Amino acid sequence: MHIAVLNGSPKGEYSITLQTVRYIEKMRPGHVFEVVHAGQKIKALEKDFAAAKAALERAELILLSYPVYTFIAPSQMHRCIELMKEHGVDLRGKYVSQISTSKHFYDFTAHEYVRENAQDMGMKYVRGLSADMDDLLKEKGQADALAFFDHLMFCMQEGLYEPFGPEAEAFAPVDATKAAPKAKGEGDVLVLTDRPNARLQAMIDRFEAECTRPVRVIDIGQYPFRGGCLGCFKCAVSGKCVYKDGFDEFLRGTIQTAQAIVYAFTVRDHSMGAQFKMYDDRNFCNGHRTVTMGMPVGYIVDGALGREANLRTVIEARAQVGSNFLAGVATNEREPDREISMLAAQIGYALEKKYVPPQNFLGVGGMKVFRDLIWIMQGMMKADHKFYKAHGQYDFPQKQWKTMLKMQLVGLLISNPKLMAKA
Repeated sequence: MHIAVLNGSPKGEYSITLQTVRYIEKMRPGHVFEVVHAGQKIKALEKDFAAAKAALERAELILLSYPVYTFIAPSQMHRCIELMKEHGVDLRGKYVSQISTSKHFYDFTAHEYVRENAQDMGMKYVRGLSADMDDLLKEKGQADALAFFDHLMFCMQEGLYEPFGPEAEAFAPVDATKAAPKAKGEGDVLVLTDRPNARLQAMIDRFEAECTRPVRVIDIGQYPFRGGCLGCFKCAVSGKCVYKDGFDEFLRGTIQTAQAIVYAFTVRDHSMGAQFKMYDDRNFCNGHRTVTMGMPVGYIVDGALGREANLRTVIEARAQVGSNFLAGVATNEREPDREISMLAAQIGYALEKKYVPPQNFLGVGGMKVFRDLIWIMQGMMKADHKFYKAHGQYDFPQKQWKTMLKMQLVGLLISNPKLMAKA
């Protein structure tokens, strides 16, 4: 079989994820694996996509290989998927699956993003392999990789694949109207957007008028990014990004100084788009530190967000993991004027009352993954370790000796049938 591997890692041939592909290639001989290094060579692909298009179209199976970066695939993979659609790559009827590596922090949202886009292009999707970064060094991880590939071959032989969703209906946006500017108090609310179209700009203008705090707008589509995150971990040691485009200083001195942030975007390929994903990934110069905890956040969305269950999960999870109050999500699906007014009101209330509700499962579960990771890697991620200690994020259950002793006593009591019947 001819297999095209779309390697979304910026590390190219040195990608941890790609080593799993190479292991499968070695242990299951007889197949041709053709690798397209989308992550490492995305700038070149933007200039000339012809060779990549040909490799994808001559393959019988498309296999996406990538590390999970901030809830989804790296921005380089995002951009490659955009290019596949822009260049009309004909993949209808081909099988597709994926292999990711991570510490299982929101790997399911990354896989769902890939599935949605693969099915957009008419491909037959088979569930992928979500591996831990260290799995290939273990016998079980090696066995899991081969079992995944064998199952993939079985599905192709038997004609099995995930069912397609319903046909997308035409989106009929409702335009936001102008509003009289309200009096502004003190504060600093930032709207972060990416080359807004006329519909999105009208929504931003209305929010600016409705907000009772001063609003400034930054278009990250105009920022001179040198590239997406490379996963090089230089920032984990020095706190400085390897790129010389000044983004780390811009992030800390211009964006994170705001009292509240509202993200304004148009839904693109089941996400906020490759540019916003690059922004998210480059935030890794802060490591795993939730440096904006307590800050209210909101979203202004141009597009049918109601049909985007995975994207809605990512939006809520971003706020939950960061310990941010999600003040609202305003869309132009039905009542943009009303939803924008509510978002502005919630932002004002949260800033005045310093309202931060407790985390739900999305936040608590996500932070436990990070907690365990930073504890193990504290020797390398020194800034993260210091931050987690200072903010009490090392809440290991095994340290709660008093509670554990109480539960031992409760266990003794309820093991007595008479006491249990009385209770």
